[in-house]
Amino acid sequence: MSSCPAPISTVLPVLTYLQRQLNGTLAKGDATHMHYPTAISQLLGFRIVEISEAVAVLEFDANAAIHGNQQGTVHGGLLCELADAAIGTAHSTLMQDEESFTSIDLKATFLRPVWQSTLRAHAWASHRGRTISHYRCEIQRDDGKLVASVESAVMTLRGTQALGR
Repeated sequence: MSSCPAPISTVLPVLTYLQRQLNGTLAKGDATHMHYPTAISQLLGFRIVEISEAVAVLEFDANAAIHGNQQGTVHGGLLCELADAAIGTAHSTLMQDEESFTSIDLKATFLRPVWQSTLRAHAWASHRGRTISHYRCEIQRDDGKLVASVESAVMTLRGTQALGR
């Protein structure tokens, strides 16, 4: 009876992992300590289209027929989720082993409605602190018009605080 050797896993920094994922060069066995793609991003169809240190751009095909509110436009909560995902992705690029993070606030300003559009959420760190960092995220429709501006504070968790988060 012959046994196949277990695949060797290479644990990469989050930024390296996401860059390789984006450009299609992830090797079999490449991993990172965070979960990518995230379950919520897979469920909703969010796509990472750009990634760098403390910066992320995500896209999403929004359609009020599927993602609508009672007024018939794309629900603002979905825009908040897209921004939170972009901000979380941006912040995750800074995480080291045994670190995680959590959002501690989020403020959204809605500027115009969306009915059907590929939305682009561009998130970046406006202040990077050791524990608390601040992010901005702008969401644009495919016609280039800004639909929402979001600000969030994110807390980095370390050691036992990061366990299971």
